[in-house]
Amino acid sequence: MKTTIQAFICSVIIHLLYIFGTMTVGYIRTKYYKVDEPSEWESINYLQSEIAFGIAFSPLFYIVSLVGVTIVCGIIILLYKKFN
Repeated sequence: MKTTIQAFICSVIIHLLYIFGTMTVGYIRTKYYKVDEPSEWESINYLQSEIAFGIAFSPLFYIVSLVGVTIVCGIIILLYKKFN
């Protein structure tokens, strides 16, 4: 039971690092974005009327991902305990 809890906590930490890392990279790219103005004047492009940020996954995807990473972490923890 202890290994299962450790694996679940490890999985949650990995998912949180991924989510916050993605948000941080997006923030930094947005903050330091420089428009290439001279090339923008050469061609006329119409702006989009809609915009979307990111991708929306179903909640089932997140549950399957969390369980899958928990299983992988559990296997790694068991192998670590076996060989040490």
